[in-house]
Amino acid sequence: MRRQAKFRPLLTAVFFLILCGLAYGRFISDQPDLISDGGVRESKVPHFLRLHAAEETCEQTYGFLPCTSTGLGNFFLILVYGYLMFLAATYLSTGSELLLEILGPGIVGGLFLPILGALPDAMLILVSGLSGSVETAQSQVSVGMGLLAGSTVMLITVIWGTCIIVGKCDIENNLAVDSRDTKGLSLTGSGITTDVWTSYAGIIMAISVIPFVIVQLPQILHSDSGRHLSVLIALIVSVTSLISYCLYQVFQPVVQRRRLAYVKHKHVISGILRQLKKRSLGRLSKDDGTVNDEVLTKLFKTIDENDDGFLSHAELRALIVGIQFSEINMDEDDALAKVIKDFDTSLDSQVDLNEFIVGIGKWLAEAQGAKGGSNNADSMKYIDDYHTQTKREHELLGEQSDEIVEGVDNPRSTSIKAGLLLLLGTVIAAAFADPLVDAVDNFSAATSIPTFFISFIALPLATNSSEAVSAIIFASRKKIRSASLTFSELYGAVTMNNALCLSVFLGLVYVRGLTWDFSSEVLVILIVCIVMGVFASVRTTFPLWTAILAFLLYPFSLALVYVLDYVFGWS
Repeated sequence: MRRQAKFRPLLTAVFFLILCGLAYGRFISDQPDLISDGGVRESKVPHFLRLHAAEETCEQTYGFLPCTSTGLGNFFLILVYGYLMFLAATYLSTGSELLLEILGPGIVGGLFLPILGALPDAMLILVSGLSGSVETAQSQVSVGMGLLAGSTVMLITVIWGTCIIVGKCDIENNLAVDSRDTKGLSLTGSGITTDVWTSYAGIIMAISVIPFVIVQLPQILHSDSGRHLSVLIALIVSVTSLISYCLYQVFQPVVQRRRLAYVKHKHVISGILRQLKKRSLGRLSKDDGTVNDEVLTKLFKTIDENDDGFLSHAELRALIVGIQFSEINMDEDDALAKVIKDFDTSLDSQVDLNEFIVGIGKWLAEAQGAKGGSNNADSMKYIDDYHTQTKREHELLGEQSDEIVEGVDNPRSTSIKAGLLLLLGTVIAAAFADPLVDAVDNFSAATSIPTFFISFIALPLATNSSEAVSAIIFASRKKIRSASLTFSELYGAVTMNNALCLSVFLGLVYVRGLTWDFSSEVLVILIVCIVMGVFASVRTTFPLWTAILAFLLYPFSLALVYVLDYVFGWS
């Protein structure tokens, strides 16, 4: 029953459209009466009951789907087809998540999920340039460009800013404190913090606009001869960017694990150095930065409880007891293994005095180098600085220890459900993309509103609604981890727009010989992506005032396109 209730809205909408398409009527001309009795007399039939001959006709998509030439009728069709595209995006998203639970990240998370997420947009762009003659495609392709620009701008302005507001926490020491929101709407004291991988995602998003620049070069240089070639070059670069980004997504978890392992090693170093500092009776290093052999020798003898001249595993374990390695998801055995690996150069599973002094000297040198300053006044302070820096670096890398991964109870049935959802979402997106584009085009003709603005504002609400709602709900968990995943997904969705969707668009322009005349639209995408990408690359904490800046970019984008196209005549 639940499954039937879930699919009932979809079946109802499709059934209604089929019935509308199968309805026929006979046109009656402007006669005085509906039925004539042979005489001539003044009509008594009210005007609103008369059936007038149709002055304009519309072409039914697939020969049976309803169509109309009125603005109100096309607005209704846009709502219906838009809802069906929203369902398609929802089914694709749900099926992708189920598939990810079964197969895990890697190929699925890096390759299939980003492509499936951008599939509804890609379908709409594809049909906008395939239907009809070249002239028809040239007039309808602005729907695809409006959708591409609108999706990109909406994701990293309106949705980005909303996620800042719903996910805000108190900011202390330039870091958002998980699950603590006591400062209200403070523009500087409240906000979110993301990990360093999210910054990388923002940088990649900014780089992904390179094909837009390439295809725009002939118009920048006022040259007509190289336009077709620039489209081909931009297409090659865009496809290459798509493949590169998918490979990055596949191998990124491996790189992330290596970075986390390195930071955990630094945490062991800083923790043991702080422990030695507490137990020593002098400075661990001299004024010139070299190790203090005398102090380290006393420390060695203190740790060497049986006075055999070697530090055993048990004696080293006693040294690290009390250091809080649990906060970085590491137990004492892992920490002990890292110490032995760094100190035991003779590979005899124990550490002598010389190995101890040399090993501590290397650690002190690393701590001093990480601080980046001199060691004149206080030889101990840089150890605390190194510990603080390492702890912050670990937090920004985004340890996943707070995520509970549960196995799938019935992998077979879950796989079948995921496959059916993906198939259903793909079929709906493919079937109703063309009618939606036709409805937008007809609505534009009936209302004299440019198709770009309709597709820029309305279509992203249909194709990106499920993704937007998911991002906002996830950001509301008010944790660094959830905020990082939320904004990484937003940046990734825009990158896929600039890679997959643009590749489809450029392929249409090149194959069908269409004219690339979207200077103002490209400029809007460049401005928004570069501004937000640079913003994400230079900081990891975003106070509440950054949401206001993001919100303002949306009306600015619309106004810029209008001014450039209809005041300066760019297009």
